[in-house]
Amino acid sequence: MKDKFKVIITDLDGTLLNNNHQVSDYTKTVFRKLSKENYLIIVATGRHHLDAMPLLKNLGCPFYLVTSNGGRIHSPKKELIYSFDIKSEAIKSILDLEISPEFTTVLFQENVWLSNKVNEKLNSFQEEMNYPNEIVNFDEVTDLSAIKLFFTHDHHHKLVELKDRIMQDHSDDFHFAFSLPFCLEFMDKSVDKSVAIAKILEIENHSFEQSIAFGDGFNDEKMLLSAGKALIMQNAVESLKNKLPHLEVISSNEEDGVATYLANSIACF
Repeated sequence: MKDKFKVIITDLDGTLLNNNHQVSDYTKTVFRKLSKENYLIIVATGRHHLDAMPLLKNLGCPFYLVTSNGGRIHSPKKELIYSFDIKSEAIKSILDLEISPEFTTVLFQENVWLSNKVNEKLNSFQEEMNYPNEIVNFDEVTDLSAIKLFFTHDHHHKLVELKDRIMQDHSDDFHFAFSLPFCLEFMDKSVDKSVAIAKILEIENHSFEQSIAFGDGFNDEKMLLSAGKALIMQNAVESLKNKLPHLEVISSNEEDGVATYLANSIACF
């Protein structure tokens, strides 16, 4: 396996992070060894880059960072090398559907995330508050352009109903993903983790066939299907496991599943 694979691709929440939204010391040790063995490391997350970077600051090795499900790419030197925003008019066309206030609606912009109300569950995902939140009335916001549009609700079936309603007239412009059962995200049709990763692989003269990928959510699906070898976390939603039954299921994020698999599978350990 060491000779065949040169690239490690991993999702963040529910995959590399434990349930306290932290990278464990064991995972840091494994990834530092991988880096010394010249593996290319790519972290691909639905999180905004200002939110993701503090969580990875002590990883202790260079890595590419794909954020907002492919809306941004940062180099190992934290330089922005790719960005894409959804146009304001496209966002407005969805918000004009008069979405119920029972949903928390979020626009992820470059330096701030705008939302219609306080949501402590979302706030708890940030270890450091360097990606600030602003509560707004979206009817009064003039610039709705954003990296992605996000909805959350405690009941998954409510989000499914909302997804169906939005996609009925917007399937040509947007695609959606459930990063978690209570997180519904809309991106421009051209944006996906797999598309962003392909850009990195081209820069580094590698291919998907040389990669091992780890994920737990539907926003990881195309990434997993593109990789030379793909693993699904034990804690992934059952519907994703059922959709990709040919993929091996490994230990959960809380059990350091990614690091344990890599340590047991690659000869440098």
